[in-house]
This record gives sequence, C-alpha cells and structure tokens, in this order.
Amino acid sequence: MSLANLDVDEETQQCIDNCQTAVQVTEHCADQCLDEDGDMTECIRLCRDVTEIASTHVRLMARDSAYSGEIASVCADVCEACADECENHDDDHCQACAEALRDCVETCRQMAS
Repeated sequence: MSLANLDVDEETQQCIDNCQTAVQVTEHCADQCLDEDGDMTECIRLCRDVTEIASTHVRLMARDSAYSGEIASVCADVCEACADECENHDDDHCQACAEALRDCVETCRQMAS
C-alpha cells in the first residue's frame, strides 16, 4: 500500500514505504524462525519489536505527528539491531530481512535528523 496520493514529501514517502516493507519482512522472518533449528529467540524478539515500532512510525508519519522524528530515531535503532541479529543467521529469510531493514535504517535516520 502506498500513500503517494497523500500530501507527503518524497523523503517521508520513502520512509513510509521502507517501514511498511520492514513490517512485512520481519513478520515473515519471525514466523520462519519458529521452524528453524537452534536458538532463534533473539531474532524473533527483535523482529517483533521492528513490527511494532515501524508500524507505529508509519502511522505517525501519515498524520505528520510532531513526535515522528523521535520515533524515527528509535525505529532506526531497533531495525539496525534486528538487521545485525539477522545477519548472524545463514537462513535466506534472515538475510532478506537484514537487507530490507538496512534501507529502513537509512531513511529513518534521515527522518530523525
């Protein structure tokens, strides 16, 4: 879903799109981690954290909240921690998750500054 028809600037729209992608990939990654051997607990927890904060950030950006910048910073930190954790695993879903989260980190950091 794209909010391109709403009155948001290009930078905000890119961040919205990246956060929505982050929600999708982390939901998928967490679900797939449930079926993996080994301890995937931290990966699942961080994926769940990203899902919560990124979806909240999308809603705040959509309504041009005064708190969006602060949440962008937290979102970037959580996405970065999750990407770091996912990169520790060889599973394709973890690698795809880490890659998508790096884009989210970048745009959230831009929104936070």
